[in-house]
Amino acid sequence: MIVVLLGAPGSGKGTQGVPLGDHLHLAHVASGDMFREHLKAGSKLGQLAQSYMNRGLLVPDDVTIRMVLERMSRPDAQGGVILDGFPRTLAQAEALDEALAQQGEGVDVAPYVVVSTEELLRRLSGRWVCRAAGHSWHTVSNPPKQPGVCDFDGSELYQREDDSPEVAGKRLQVYFEQTAPVVDYYRGRGVLAEIDGEQSIDGVFKALVDAIHSRQEPPAAA
Repeated sequence: MIVVLLGAPGSGKGTQGVPLGDHLHLAHVASGDMFREHLKAGSKLGQLAQSYMNRGLLVPDDVTIRMVLERMSRPDAQGGVILDGFPRTLAQAEALDEALAQQGEGVDVAPYVVVSTEELLRRLSGRWVCRAAGHSWHTVSNPPKQPGVCDFDGSELYQREDDSPEVAGKRLQVYFEQTAPVVDYYRGRGVLAEIDGEQSIDGVFKALVDAIHSRQEPPAAA
């Protein structure tokens, strides 16, 4: 089972990925975590990626896909994976499909957590983080008991630069420019499943589970 989890910054996709993987017994593969692991371990793929980064270049898609395929070969991923953060562009989606097809596999479902731009901006620009441990708070949906102070450790809350309304708007613009073709691509292949991301967290989780279950093959008859 190969799942591509799609959603804009602020859609709540990041909240759902790990528990979704745990619930469905699928390995949660976040592109950022995967890169950090290879770089820290100094693997051949990590060294190759680092060679591009040292020159100020983007890591080529084929290197990232090789990391994905390596991750999918591990024992904990034998039941399948949830790809979170990759592919981000149409070229990456096409290259991933080509690599998977060579192994007789393909993307089974691409759940897309849909949230209006207005709501995404509200969510992103209301987020504040504590300096001590990075606990996240939101002025509307999850406010601290005392404004500007973390409930857990009493440290000062600050707003990251990329959570300011101006930067958040630019982040969303870039995301939609890059990802709209990816959404259309998976829709055209009949694997896109649109999820209402403005319902409760539990509601989003249930909708994601249902969407993935609907694409899973039933067990073979005895």
